[in-house]
Amino acid sequence: MFDDLYESTILKNPKSVFAILLIALLSFGYFSKDFRLDASSETLLIEGDPDLEYLREITDRYGSKEFLVLTYSPNEGMVTDSSINNLLSLKYKIQSLNWVHSVITLLDIPLLNNSDAPLQERLENFKTLKDQDVNKERGFNEILDSPVFRNFVISEDGKTSGIIVNIKPNPPLEDITNKSKKEIDEYRDQVKKRNHKNILEIRDVIKSYEDIGKIYLGGIPMIADDMMTFIKSDIVVFGLGVLLFIVTTLWYIFRKIIWIIVPISSCFFSVIIMVGLLGLLGWKVTVISSNFIALMLILTMAMNIHMSTRFLQLRKAYPFKTILEILSLTTSKMFWPILYTVLTTVIAFLSLIFSEIKPIIDFGWMMTLGLITSFIITFTLLPTLLNFVSTKNIIVKEDDGSTITKFLGNLSLNYQMPIFIVTVVVIGLSIFGISKLEVENSFINYFSKKTEIYKGMKLIDEQLGGTTPLEVILKFPEAQKEDVGKDDDFDDWGDEDEQGNEKYWFTKDKIDTIAKVHNYLDSLPQIGKVLSFSSIIDVATLLNNNKPLGTLEMGVLYTKIPEAIKTEIIDPYISIKDNEARISLRIIDSKENLRRNDLINKINFDLQNNLGLEKDRYKLAGVLILFNNLLQSLFKSQILTLGLVMIGIFIMFMILFRNIKLSLIGVVPNFIAAFFILGFIGLLNIPLDMMTITIAAITIGIAVDNSIHYIYRFKEEFDKTKEYKKTIKTCHSTVGVAILNTSITIVFGFSILVLSKFIPTIYFGIFTGLAMLIAMVSVLTLLPSLILVTKPFGK
Repeated sequence: MFDDLYESTILKNPKSVFAILLIALLSFGYFSKDFRLDASSETLLIEGDPDLEYLREITDRYGSKEFLVLTYSPNEGMVTDSSINNLLSLKYKIQSLNWVHSVITLLDIPLLNNSDAPLQERLENFKTLKDQDVNKERGFNEILDSPVFRNFVISEDGKTSGIIVNIKPNPPLEDITNKSKKEIDEYRDQVKKRNHKNILEIRDVIKSYEDIGKIYLGGIPMIADDMMTFIKSDIVVFGLGVLLFIVTTLWYIFRKIIWIIVPISSCFFSVIIMVGLLGLLGWKVTVISSNFIALMLILTMAMNIHMSTRFLQLRKAYPFKTILEILSLTTSKMFWPILYTVLTTVIAFLSLIFSEIKPIIDFGWMMTLGLITSFIITFTLLPTLLNFVSTKNIIVKEDDGSTITKFLGNLSLNYQMPIFIVTVVVIGLSIFGISKLEVENSFINYFSKKTEIYKGMKLIDEQLGGTTPLEVILKFPEAQKEDVGKDDDFDDWGDEDEQGNEKYWFTKDKIDTIAKVHNYLDSLPQIGKVLSFSSIIDVATLLNNNKPLGTLEMGVLYTKIPEAIKTEIIDPYISIKDNEARISLRIIDSKENLRRNDLINKINFDLQNNLGLEKDRYKLAGVLILFNNLLQSLFKSQILTLGLVMIGIFIMFMILFRNIKLSLIGVVPNFIAAFFILGFIGLLNIPLDMMTITIAAITIGIAVDNSIHYIYRFKEEFDKTKEYKKTIKTCHSTVGVAILNTSITIVFGFSILVLSKFIPTIYFGIFTGLAMLIAMVSVLTLLPSLILVTKPFGK
C-alpha cells in the first residue's frame, strides 16, 4: 500500500514534486539570512551550573572588567629611553581608541620604594617609571622584585611586560525583560560585530608598532573573535573540501556526469534547507557544531550512493523495464534499510541531548533534523531528477564487483578463526585503552601552534604567570562582639565611624590563614602567579624595612591608603563587608602532564586535610572549574548514554530483522569499531575533549548503517539461494561495493576536518574517519564470518 501511494504521489508526478522542492529551497533559502554563529564562552558552559552563578557573584563583588592582554618584548632593554618612549606611545595610541576604558602598563605601576620619604608620603605622592625625576633602574628593579607585579606585568627575566587593555562596557540593552528573543539576539550580534571591529583596530595598532619588538595579543574577547573566524573558515573549508572530494569520488565510482549532478543536487537542497531551518529556529552554530554541514554532506551522499548503486544494479538486472519501473523497484527495496539507517544514526545523535550542555544538545537536534531532511530529499529529489533523464543517458558499466570487497569476502569465507582471534585481541586492547581514558580541558592545546592565540597564550603562560584563572575564596567565621575591641594606642587616629572600624577586621587568624593558603598554592608546580592580600602584606613589609606589620598596623594602614591604590591592589583581594578574602591564581596551562581535574581534587583535599580548613570555609571558583565541570559532566553522560545507544540500536535491529541472533551479531562490528577508537585514543594518551568525547556514540550511529544494508541485502539474497557462502559472494559484489564506496566517502570526508585550526575538530575528523574504516572492514569480514558460524537463517 505504501509503495503504491509513494509511486502515485512522488514517482508519477516528477514536475509537481520538483516544483514543491524548488519552493521549499527558495523559502528556506530566504531564512538562511538569519543563520548565526556563536563562539562566546557561554556556549561551553553547563546551563544552571551553580559554579557559574557563584563566579558571577564573585566577579561582581571584587570588580572585573573585560580586558585584552598584550605581551611586549622590546628589541632593546625594558627601561632604555627608547623602549619607555615606544611603550608610552603604544599606550597612548591604544588609549585613543574610543572603545578602550584604560590601559595599564609597566609605566603605571606605583613605585613606593623609590625614595626615602615617610611611607604615608610615598603612598599619597607615589611616582611611576614615566615620571622624569625617577631613578628608572631602581624603579624597574622594585617592580621586578615585587611580590605583586613580578610574573604578572613583568616576566622574571625582565624581558617581557604585559599591557592590560580594559574595555568600556557595552551599552546595556534597556528593559531586557520586555525584549523579544529576536531583539536580544540582534543586540548580541551587534556586540559581536563591535568586538570584531575592536580586535581589527587593535591589531592594526600592533602592526604599526611591530618594528619596536615582539607584541602578541591575548584575552577572552580576542579568543572569542578568533574562534568565530575559525568557525566561519571551517564551515567554508569543510563544505568546499567535502564537496570537491564527493565530486571526485562520484566520478571515480560512476564515470558519468548524471551521477554527479543528481547526488550533488540532493546535498545542495538538503544543506540549504537545513541552514534556512536553523535560521528560522534561531539555532546558532558553535565550535562544537561547526562541522554539521560537512556531516550532512557526507551522510546525504552515503544515502545517495546506496540508492544510485542499487538503481544501476537493478537497471542491469532488468534491462527491459522502464525508468519508472526501475525507480519504483529501487525505492521499494531501499526505503526500509535507509529509513532504519537514518533512525539508528538519529538515536546516536539524540544521545547528545543528555549532556546538559546547550551547544552539544543543539548539535544533537541539528543533526537529527538534518538527517530527516536528507532522507526526505533523497527519496523525492533523486527519483524526480532521474525521471527527467532519458534512458540512453543512463549507461550501466560492466562491473564484476570490487577487488577489495572480493578480498574481504574471501577472508570471511576462509579465515574465520584468524578473524575471531584478531577481534578478541582488538577487544582486549580496546578495554585496556578505555581504562586509560581521561578528560582534559587544556585550552591552549585546542589551537594550532601557528595561531596567534597559541603564541600569545604560550608567552603569557611561560613569562607572565599562567593563563587559566582559578579563584580560592576564604570565608571567615563571624567574630564574637567582645573580641573586636579597640586599642587605646590607635584612638588618636580619630576613626570612630563605621569606616574606621574596618581596621579591626585584620586579625592574626585571618592574616595567617590567607598567608598559609597563599604559600601552599604558590608551592604547586602547576600554578603560576598567585595574588592575594598576603602579596600586599609582603610589599608592605618590604616598605617597612622588612619589619612585619602588626594586625592593627595593617588595619590603620588600610584606612589611610589613598583610594586609587586601595581600589586597584587591595579591594580585589579582601571583602570586609562579606568577611572573606580572595586568592587569585592562574594555571600554567601548557605545563606537560598537567591534569586539571586531579589538580582541583588535590587542592580540595589538601586544604581540608593538610591545612585544616573546614569544607564550608573555602570555595574554588573560576573558568578552570567551569570547563572541568563541563567535561566531567559530558564524560559521565556520554558513557551512560552509550549504553542507551546500544540498546536503542539493538531494538531497531529486532524490529527490522525480527531475529535475536541476527540482531546481536549485527551490532557487534559497530560496537567493536566504537570501542576500538576509544581504546586507541586512550592508548595514545590523548585526553578526551568536548568534541572527541562524542565520537563513540556518533561512530556507532553512522557505522551501523553498513550492517543494516549488508544484512538487509543478505536476507533478500539468501531467500533466493538458501546458501550462505554463495550469498556472501553475491553481497560482497553488490551491496559490499556500495558499503565500500560510502565508507571511502565518509572516511575521506571526515579527513577534510584536518584542515581546521581547532585541534579538537582535527582529532574528531581523524578518529571518526578511522572508526568508519574499522567499521567497514569489520562489517565485510567479521559480520559475514559470524553469519557463517551462527547461521541465523537456519541451516
